[in-house]
Amino acid sequence: MADPADQALVERLRARDAAAFDDLYARFNTRLFTFLVRLSRDRDRAQDLVEETWLRLVANVDRLRTDTALGPWLFTVARNLYVSQCRARMLEQSEAALLSQPSGAPSPFELTAANESHRRLEAGLASVPLIYREVLLLVGVEGLSITEAARVCEVTNATLRQRLSRGRAMLATYLDDGDVAHLRRREVIP
Repeated sequence: MADPADQALVERLRARDAAAFDDLYARFNTRLFTFLVRLSRDRDRAQDLVEETWLRLVANVDRLRTDTALGPWLFTVARNLYVSQCRARMLEQSEAALLSQPSGAPSPFELTAANESHRRLEAGLASVPLIYREVLLLVGVEGLSITEAARVCEVTNATLRQRLSRGRAMLATYLDDGDVAHLRRREVIP
């Protein structure tokens, strides 16, 4: 259930109160951007996704129920946009791979990633597979409750708790020894 402040904000948004959008934007824009940067590891991509999230809010403002919890709603939209974009990119890459022969040389992204120095925590988060990283970001960084984060990830509370526990263990292992070789796995979009 949304808190009373969110309920009032939804009503103002539905009444096309521009100040309501400004209030919501000020409250969540930086948080959404940070979440998406850490999720995607690409600032430009994250900025595009944040803008699309806000466009989705404007397009769907009349469909918002008065009891909508705006934070979880925005994070759900942002996450779903990211997942959809990942799926589209995977399809494009699969098609391109079928049409071209592998060169064996690392891609520009791989070269850039290899040469960048990240702060230890950011590197640890980046090493954790996506399904655990998104949970760590939603609960640990964004402060969403287990129930809210489970709703964003479209899983049960028990599944989210399990992912959170495993993600924390992976991150702790990385922070303890800095060795990400055993953590690297191919990320699979759920």
